[in-house]
Amino acid sequence: MIRHEPTPSSDPPPGRRRFGRGPRRLRAVAVLPTLFTLGNLVCGFFAIAVTSRIHKAVSPDTPTTAIINFQRFWSLDSDDPTHNMMLAGWLIFLAMVFDALDGHVARLTKASSQFGAQLDSLCDAVTFGVAPGLLLVKMVPSFEYYYSGAVWIIAAVYASCAVLRLARFNVEIGQNDDHSTFQGLPSPAAAASIAGFAILFYTLRVETTQSDWTRAFDNVVQHVLPFFALIVALLMVSRIPYPHIVNRMFRGKKSFGHLVGLIFGIVAIAMIRGYAVPIVSCAFVFGPLFMFAWRLWREPEPMTESLF
Repeated sequence: MIRHEPTPSSDPPPGRRRFGRGPRRLRAVAVLPTLFTLGNLVCGFFAIAVTSRIHKAVSPDTPTTAIINFQRFWSLDSDDPTHNMMLAGWLIFLAMVFDALDGHVARLTKASSQFGAQLDSLCDAVTFGVAPGLLLVKMVPSFEYYYSGAVWIIAAVYASCAVLRLARFNVEIGQNDDHSTFQGLPSPAAAASIAGFAILFYTLRVETTQSDWTRAFDNVVQHVLPFFALIVALLMVSRIPYPHIVNRMFRGKKSFGHLVGLIFGIVAIAMIRGYAVPIVSCAFVFGPLFMFAWRLWREPEPMTESLF
């Protein structure tokens, strides 16, 4: 009788492991920096949640004070679209605070890690990519009513550019990078430039006595904002150098005059926040762009590097 030998199985016997190196297992994480980073994500999540409560535009009319239901400032259960739009904008700004602090906390506690860097980018993709894109659609009802498909495409392009910018940053960042400048507009600053207009719209519709002029200005901004968001998206994936504002303004020792000017600037922004926030955000978006264009015009030969 011919006996057939059993075919060797590629699977190891039960209870025995393969030889070779498997995936590395994460042994420990830094608790405090991770909590700050997750605070960024939580703010982005709630920004998306309150934005999703805003219904699709059914008319090109801009909301007026006559139809706005006044709620507590931080109410998360409001059905008023203007309130939800404003709240989503401030949640994105609160997320920027967490994003600015998590890296500093990690360095202070000597807990910087590759895990923290990757987690930070994942949270930024949600808070500064998806949330502003969705908010953009909901904060321009007049434009959405006439060009619904176009505004959704622009929002998708914005979110895609934010994710591309974050992925490129992770690949190109060096160990000894001092973060004094960025190549391309940082995604938190881009999100701030969109969220700032949500605060402006709330100011125009609720905190300001409405007139024909304010309604006309509101309508014009609604039709310009999607194209502004498209420019912001392209600036995120560009190679234009942008300064690191937090490090420039707060890191190290500064002069007494610098401190006084910073305090007065913060007070001025707080007093007229509805108008100051979008103005400051737009100044940061376009200031380095104009400086780059000026240097390119004055010295075209040395600046041969690609714009993207």
